[in-house]
Amino acid sequence: MSDTLELLKELISRVSVTPDDAGCQAFLAKRLAVLGFEVEQLDFNDTKNLWLKRGTAKPLFVFLGHTDVVPTGPLERWDSPPFEPTMRDGHLYGRGAADMKGGIACFVTAVERFVGQYPEHKGAIALLITSDEEGPATDGVVKVVEILEQRNEKIDWCLVGEPSSDQKIADIIRVGRRGSLCAKLAVKGIQGHVAYPDIANNPIHTFAPALKALTEEVWDQGNQFFPPTSLQVSNINAGTGAENIIPGELELQFNLRFCTELDETTIKRRVQAILDQFDFEYELTWRLSGNPFLTSGGALIEATHASIKQITGYDTQDDTGGGTSDGRFIAPTGAEVIELGPLNASIHKINENVSIADLEVLTQIYEQILIELLVNKE
Repeated sequence: MSDTLELLKELISRVSVTPDDAGCQAFLAKRLAVLGFEVEQLDFNDTKNLWLKRGTAKPLFVFLGHTDVVPTGPLERWDSPPFEPTMRDGHLYGRGAADMKGGIACFVTAVERFVGQYPEHKGAIALLITSDEEGPATDGVVKVVEILEQRNEKIDWCLVGEPSSDQKIADIIRVGRRGSLCAKLAVKGIQGHVAYPDIANNPIHTFAPALKALTEEVWDQGNQFFPPTSLQVSNINAGTGAENIIPGELELQFNLRFCTELDETTIKRRVQAILDQFDFEYELTWRLSGNPFLTSGGALIEATHASIKQITGYDTQDDTGGGTSDGRFIAPTGAEVIELGPLNASIHKINENVSIADLEVLTQIYEQILIELLVNKE
């Protein structure tokens, strides 16, 4: 059994549903401290954040990950207990196998192998691991980055071990992500009897044209790196449950995944302009989950392409699809940021799993990236 597989099984067995770390970080810290990594725990409220660093020289290469996982869903639908790592048909099953304890296991063992072979490597290596990526992400990486910035501890290269692969391991690397802007809208009406609409005001009816306008708006055309911005309604609720009552309020939640053609201020202004075209009273609140970011080139991407080609024999593709990741907090510091990890086909699903063979391939790719940047690079 490989060292990566053994480590992943250990991590999966720990019930670390957001924001509980379940001892994962302490386990990893103890393991890497023997290699000369300095251990710093930067916790905020219920969130645990681990900063492990070996060396002080530049450049600084960081592996970024999270030990928290999403809830399991109905246990009876799993073919094996979600926190009992189970091997079958060439795959390891368990919650977090792909998202993203698999990535963590691969980059930890890659670091161990690399340091064992190149103990006097150039630059410095760090691991930043949080327990609040799957949740609100308010006390995780964003807080650690603030501390690093205050200390002028600048990250040069950051590899996020999120499951980026699509059809086969390392066929896609994420070189950026769209921004995510969330909104809650409350449309005011007047509750009343359905038989007397003249003395009521149905917010569903008054809002319907505005909903059509919002969803049909062409926000932008995208660009060479990103698809067009999209507005999607995620929740809508109105009514008391009774069939003879006109509701007094409608509540709506929507999200915009936006590219670098737009910014938060512009989106808010355009949404409000659309709403103000219609005759209803409303309250609107916003939450910015993250701005778009893009690494369009540089040494990290070059090293990753070369490493994947050397280990697998095929070329990888740069992409900016998918949701958000904690990379959004690193990119604004000026670091080159990419995401490379296991296949994403089973993430957040029942029977989440990772290919056992892929674990070794990914570990080798991570190790080769370190060699390219901290040994071979002039």
